Amino acid sequence: MTESRDGWERATVMVCRCEEVLSEEIVGAIASGAMTVNDVKRWTRAGMGVCQGVFCVPAIAVIVAEATGAAIANVAPMTARAPARPIRLEALAGLAEGAFDDARSLTTEEA
Repeated sequence: MTESRDGWERATVMVCRCEEVLSEEIVGAIASGAMTVNDVKRWTRAGMGVCQGVFCVPAIAVIVAEATGAAIANVAPMTARAPARPIRLEALAGLAEGAFDDARSLTTEEA
């Protein structure tokens, strides 16, 4: 349990389930100097998992707003990055053998 600025005790909870980041890790990052959602992301990897922050960024923004005293509307959202293209396992196996000449053959078939 941790105590917030308003005196309420808060349980430690899993904020980012993809990267298994706890609320106390986010609070610790803020205490160490993180001031934005992107800063928290860099310090903790929260928001970098499979869901790309869909589930955890709103909670991170609330924690940042509370810790910095900023209005939630003034907390900038996380910078989104495009996901990498998936690669078939047989393409990876072929790399070990040096079987591919064309880099496009490494990606999955395009829709």
